[in-house]
Amino acid sequence: MSDAPIAAKPASLAYSSAQGRWVLLATVLGSALASIDATVVGIALPAIGNEFHSSLSTLQWVVTAYTLTLAGLLLFAGALGDKYGRKRVFVIGVVWFAVASLLCGIAPDAPFLIAARAVQGVGAALLTPGSLAIIEASFRPEDRGKAIGAWSGFGGVGAAIGPFLGGWLIQAFSWRLIFVINLPLAVLVVAVSLRHVPESRDPAATGPVDYVGGALVTTGLIGLTYGLIEGPTVGWTKPSPLAALIGGCVLLAAFVWWEHRTANPMMPLSLFASAQFSAANVVTFAVYGALGGALFLLPIQLEQVSGYSPLQAGISLLPVTLIMLALSSRSGALAARIGPRLQMTVGPLVIAAGLALFVRIGHGGSYLTEVLPAVLVFGFGLAINVAPLTATVLAAAPAEHAGMASAVNNDVARAASLIAVAVLPAAAGLTGAAYLHPVKFSAGFHTASLISAGLCVVGAAVAAAFIRNPRKAAAPGAVTQCPVSCGLDAPPARAAVAVAVPGSDQQS
Repeated sequence: MSDAPIAAKPASLAYSSAQGRWVLLATVLGSALASIDATVVGIALPAIGNEFHSSLSTLQWVVTAYTLTLAGLLLFAGALGDKYGRKRVFVIGVVWFAVASLLCGIAPDAPFLIAARAVQGVGAALLTPGSLAIIEASFRPEDRGKAIGAWSGFGGVGAAIGPFLGGWLIQAFSWRLIFVINLPLAVLVVAVSLRHVPESRDPAATGPVDYVGGALVTTGLIGLTYGLIEGPTVGWTKPSPLAALIGGCVLLAAFVWWEHRTANPMMPLSLFASAQFSAANVVTFAVYGALGGALFLLPIQLEQVSGYSPLQAGISLLPVTLIMLALSSRSGALAARIGPRLQMTVGPLVIAAGLALFVRIGHGGSYLTEVLPAVLVFGFGLAINVAPLTATVLAAAPAEHAGMASAVNNDVARAASLIAVAVLPAAAGLTGAAYLHPVKFSAGFHTASLISAGLCVVGAAVAAAFIRNPRKAAAPGAVTQCPVSCGLDAPPARAAVAVAVPGSDQQS
């Protein structure tokens, strides 16, 4: 990859221009590749397990292999885009993601699929930071709010359509099509990007990219996750999981040491000097860890225990998306008026109540009486909590580090989900082929739901104790919006959407 300088051009695209619409199309579809795929794979897990005769730990790896490389390389990929060109890295990520998706679709066995998912996560890490960064660097300031709002809204539509389409493909044809369908979409994104998306970079990104930090955090997460998933299966004292756990912890500690020492850190530790920023990230870790673990197990419960088809399981959480669409901007506006502390305390408690209601989902579970009430409470909790949480993270960081603060919070959420998927099944007594035994799995799922609810209560307690309201309410131009997908996809790819450009006429 060449380090030739790329001229920094002022953002000049109008929202109503033809090129502006092409840029929106490319960035919306590009980010949708990663976010929709992550959601749909959960619905496919029972079908994958049945075809490959896999254990539950194998299904955990199908999910975590992707999240591992995505979480480990996300900050690193953002730095690559700033230095070498956001469009360039974005296009490389889309192509990489498409090739890996093809490998997933033709996987002959579970180990091949897991390896392909890890490769797919690398592509997702390359394309995810670029989509929003391209919008912010391309549109003129007075139109940037509209562009970000449109990007967020269309992302929400994708979040609603994705599980429906994925469930139908799995039910009517094969789980393999949820990966293969990425190919024509990727071709369209690349074609539009090469023709219409302007290149941009950060003129201040003149130092070396933090390759050491990227390697340390990624290998550390791999070691830690391997130990947590394999420990319950082969025994915690066996050499392989024990060495992986110790090695993972040592590498993550080395990452923190390196970030403190290097002149160009991938993750500036100075951000955590703010107690508000640190507390908000602890809340993020607790809440999104709970969500990641519970939503990994929910599709299996619905399909293997309650008898839902993949399509029915895919659309079971649709009300959450609709609630987020309807209420997220209002929740952000309320937090701007009264401060975030109350909502960041109440929101996790409402989420906890929704997760606790998952214990009512059992054999032949009626959607209207067992699933829907839990989903509605869960969705309202997310709507209450997510926008204030994201806005608090950004407000707690210096303005010049807002993008980095968003990326760090994004990574915290993904790492929390990664660890929860690795730990929660074993903590609930689900190992081996438990998902093939409905009674045993259902009991474990109910336990896991209560553990997840407890994590959210911890998040609420941290918010109540450490989150502080600003002395002066935010100006009307700073009203926050949370994209509808972040409830299920974590602040992840869309965290920075949470703040409207001051003075813009962003529509809610």
